[in-house]
Amino acid sequence: TWGQLSRVDAGGRHSRAYAGEPIPSLEAIATFVRGNGFALNIEIKPTPGTERHTGRIVAQEVARLWAGDALPPLLSSFKVEALEGAREGAPRLPRALLLDHFWDGWLERAEDLGCVAVVMAYAMMDAAVLARLHGAGLRGIVYTVNDPAEVKRQRELGTDGLVTDAVDRFSPAR
Repeated sequence: TWGQLSRVDAGGRHSRAYAGEPIPSLEAIATFVRGNGFALNIEIKPTPGTERHTGRIVAQEVARLWAGDALPPLLSSFKVEALEGAREGAPRLPRALLLDHFWDGWLERAEDLGCVAVVMAYAMMDAAVLARLHGAGLRGIVYTVNDPAEVKRQRELGTDGLVTDAVDRFSPAR
């Protein structure tokens, strides 16, 4: 239950300075992100067997929390079924297929799901892949880029976006 989850110490495993920090609710994250004008990618990570249901519920909650917002979160998942559920729950929200390797039909599947982007491990992105994505009308986004040299390479390549853990060094404003 949320009551149990809200008592979990989410910060103590990082360092003593963060001990006692609770898990934020999606509502708290929405308030923070909307209040600061930030873009957000919400990765849907369902429990096996609940992919479609989880995608639908997440999308419905995101649609409720970001109602009327010009910049709703991007909903992404490695699980096709979760993206199908997200499409059912809130068809107007943007979706992205996550990839950690290429599999037969990945691009066609992203198109069938009505995705706006494909998000992949940065080492997978090259000019040919980006050209295929752009040719299909999709954006190419890479994860998890924390190295300045890789940021430079991705910018030179023309990659549409990147996911980073180093938001203090690679903020959208920079």
